[in-house]
Amino acid sequence: MKKLVVLTGAGMSAESGISTFRDSGGLWDTYNVEDVATPEGWARNPQLVTEFYNTRRRELQNVRPCRGHELLAQLEKDYDVEIITQNVDNLHERAGSTKVTHLHGELMKVCSSRDPNNPHFIETLPPDRCEVRMGDLAKDGSQLRPFIVWFGEAVPNIERAAELSAQADIYLIIGTSLNVYPAAGLIHYVPAEAPIYLIDPKPVPWNSTHRFHHIMKGASEGMEEFIQTIHNA
Repeated sequence: MKKLVVLTGAGMSAESGISTFRDSGGLWDTYNVEDVATPEGWARNPQLVTEFYNTRRRELQNVRPCRGHELLAQLEKDYDVEIITQNVDNLHERAGSTKVTHLHGELMKVCSSRDPNNPHFIETLPPDRCEVRMGDLAKDGSQLRPFIVWFGEAVPNIERAAELSAQADIYLIIGTSLNVYPAAGLIHYVPAEAPIYLIDPKPVPWNSTHRFHHIMKGASEGMEEFIQTIHNA
């Protein structure tokens, strides 16, 4: 069974109604990134940061996986599918994908503010109780914080993502501008003989000598074309 490695970004979830961060009208037009997505912002005003992510979790409960998410999950019948996502939502899992590596953390999880990546202190919030209050503590006694990789923090899963990229028989990129490092560097690990497909309705800067096939459509329409393409290959 061929290994299909998929790298997804904000454009994957935009069709579900998730607010993107970088596009015009996105979250960074409304919020100052330094206030809600950095360790320094957390240190200054943990209440603001906590409320920001409470709002993101509430939004997540009101959206569903898009057709693109569902088509990716269905490909597990014919391919060994490994998803690497820059997104913090759980829409891939809700669509049925079973192997998902999150680069930037997971919105529905919380962790210790003293030791964020210690697995003993990471908890998954149930959908009906997804809000965190100041005074809610992790098992080590520190304030619960979002299990999110903030700007300026290391990306714990980047090595695993590089290893997966190096194992690809087919590599698929969906809805990412390839501007965010270290994720954008993953294409350099893809074997030279593995075809790369990119699904994105906009032109994307390509900083690699590895040729790629650009499907200039949104996630769902693009996935339909991608499936036809690989089945006819």
